[in-house]
Amino acid sequence: MQEKISVCITAGNEEKNIRRCLESVTWADEIIVVNSFSTDRTNAICKEYTSRVYKHRWLGYIGQKNLAKDLASNNWVLFLDADEEVSPALRAEIEKEFKSPTLSSYTCFEFPRLVYFLGRWIKHGDWYPDIKLRLYHKEHGECAGKEPHDKMVVCGRCKRLKSPLFHYTYEGIHDQLETMNKFSTIPPQPPYNDHRKFNLSQVLLRPPLRFLRCYIFRLGFLDGIPGILIASAAAFGVTAKYTKLWELELKAANNK
Repeated sequence: MQEKISVCITAGNEEKNIRRCLESVTWADEIIVVNSFSTDRTNAICKEYTSRVYKHRWLGYIGQKNLAKDLASNNWVLFLDADEEVSPALRAEIEKEFKSPTLSSYTCFEFPRLVYFLGRWIKHGDWYPDIKLRLYHKEHGECAGKEPHDKMVVCGRCKRLKSPLFHYTYEGIHDQLETMNKFSTIPPQPPYNDHRKFNLSQVLLRPPLRFLRCYIFRLGFLDGIPGILIASAAAFGVTAKYTKLWELELKAANNK
């Protein structure tokens, strides 16, 4: 008997994105949405596609995904964020793998993620291929990582698929900078900072190196103006993360 797939989606105030995400997985055997008390129409839209919609307080990117996994009825789980979409080509690859007699040889599948930003698909730099392990047998893995960057940790053989997962990450530059500001605030604070200490070299060296990696070595310049904006924002994000660590240390010293 063919294995079944549970799609697990985490969402919070995602009425602009969630329908596109849900439409892309109507072929799945089960759709589970963990909604962190949205105040917009996210919940109502989700109920058009599945009865498995759960409201739960925000546990963080890692905790929320592990909660969704525990709610899944099937052995195989496919994780999506509300601003992602399974491309038709990726769906076809997944369905082919699940009809194959070699499926039992693997415990997980990974695939590239392709970002749509400023009117174009970003195919270079730090944003592509951005390989994501999102489909796995739940008895062999879990969501781990360090907030806000979750990742799936799975034991066993993993197969890489060729077709992409689509990601509609930011509405524009303003949204990108707001998100980077939020994410750069999380790591320096307990319990995520691992007792890191500020060092001036982190601000002097890491941002320009990040820009060079993204824009030059990973060919971000081939993405035109969005390419240089992405590389510049990446460098800014590194600067923000370490200067916020310095700020926390300064406040702690002044409070002694």
